[in-house]
Amino acid sequence: MTTTLQGRDILGIGDLSAEEMTAVLDLGAKLKSGQPSPRCQKILGLLFDKASTRTRVSFSAAIYQLGGQVLDLNPSVTQVGRGEPAKDTARVLDRYLDILAIRTFEQSKLETFAKYAQIPVINALTDLEHPCQIIADFMTIKECFGKLKGSTVTYLGDGNNVAHSLILGGALMGMKIRVATPKDYQPLPMIIEQAHKLAKPGFEIIITDDPVAAVKDSNVLYTDVWASMGQEDLAQSRIPIFQDYQINDELLSKAEQDAIVLHCLPAHRGEEITNSVIEGKQSKVWDQAENRMHAQKALMVSLLGIEN
Repeated sequence: MTTTLQGRDILGIGDLSAEEMTAVLDLGAKLKSGQPSPRCQKILGLLFDKASTRTRVSFSAAIYQLGGQVLDLNPSVTQVGRGEPAKDTARVLDRYLDILAIRTFEQSKLETFAKYAQIPVINALTDLEHPCQIIADFMTIKECFGKLKGSTVTYLGDGNNVAHSLILGGALMGMKIRVATPKDYQPLPMIIEQAHKLAKPGFEIIITDDPVAAVKDSNVLYTDVWASMGQEDLAQSRIPIFQDYQINDELLSKAEQDAIVLHCLPAHRGEEITNSVIEGKQSKVWDQAENRMHAQKALMVSLLGIEN
């Protein structure tokens, strides 16, 4: 258990130190192997304003496997959906739950819950960051290569929340991060600034609009949908803009020979990734999806102070 995390909030990657990230990843690997087998009688609340498959199911499965329970706080059947202030909901849920995972749009809403609830609050995705996804991604990369430090990860596509957390996590772990995206869709400058503040020795960041140059010598190629949740009306108009950033067999061949491919899912085959790549031998997408459960279980064990 990572005792330094007990009782804390994880609103973004920057809420972890490099040592804490390493400890969570190591615990995730141990939990995946079946040893140790911590148990608890804790209640996890899921407050999701956005649709979810992997995040919802992986969090639920993780807390059930720990011996706890989950409450799905769907806004459509709670007072949240009728406009109850976030600070009021936070203070009430704090009296009922042991831990709360929130998936929403604005980072500020997440911060309000963290301010008014004393229980640990986890960012299960906002428009700004997706830290739980990146912890699972790093677990997958470490499984494949035995290390994170010095690895070269190239992200292709929209400079979105996943790209933001990847950049910050890469800075924390001394990785080489490349982001290839159209010029008008690059990650936020404040994320790059934060990454440099978090940076450990070995960290490098390259932002480019050249996908071919970006994948050269890369160990990992990573992509996400070209239009995130809430941007569905832009999906068709974005296809021609992002077409050159598709991970296909030709682009993959320009990376390292043993490079792996990641996608946080759901995937739009034929858009950001081809069917042959996601189903190919270099794809680790399904291991990556499974690791959401193990990584989040390790995170909850650490935040809740559950003894192994």
